[in-house]
Amino acid sequence: MNDYQKKFLALYEPVHESFARFCHAKAYGLMEAEDLISETVLVALEKFDKIKNDEAFLSFLFSVATNILRSKNRRLKFRAEYNESEAFALKNEGIDAETRLDVVILYKALNELPETQKESLILFEISGFSLKEIAEMQNANLSAVKQRLKRGRVALADILNSEKLLNEPAYKRSKLLLTIFL
Repeated sequence: MNDYQKKFLALYEPVHESFARFCHAKAYGLMEAEDLISETVLVALEKFDKIKNDEAFLSFLFSVATNILRSKNRRLKFRAEYNESEAFALKNEGIDAETRLDVVILYKALNELPETQKESLILFEISGFSLKEIAEMQNANLSAVKQRLKRGRVALADILNSEKLLNEPAYKRSKLLLTIFL
């Protein structure tokens, strides 16, 4: 292993858990989280020399992962709704059918939000990052992140209460959806 790879691993190991949580939340329904992590690490290693500040490494990983997902989403925008491997993966999580349905609907609603609001909600509510950390990752000030979270929660509540969602045939209303972010 050369010095280049050692430096990359030294920066990657401390942020792996945070990065993995981010990937699991962002990749839901679009691709396997492990695939996203692998592709991101590969691209990040290839472009590692472009990082000027070691403190920006986690933000760099988030940007690479987000770009990979955008690219994948553009290619898959006409794909079918049912994914057998995803259905089997949900069965193995040990959660009941109603909660699985709620999670699927929640992520579908999250995907309708603007990218900055969606990312802020995922980082704060699902991945557990602090407001200050999110502000650094998104190159924004603290009040902008708070505003994104507030607007994202309101928009998410509107989406979850929308007629479109209420008319989905398999949908059963659950308080879980409204209490997750409110």
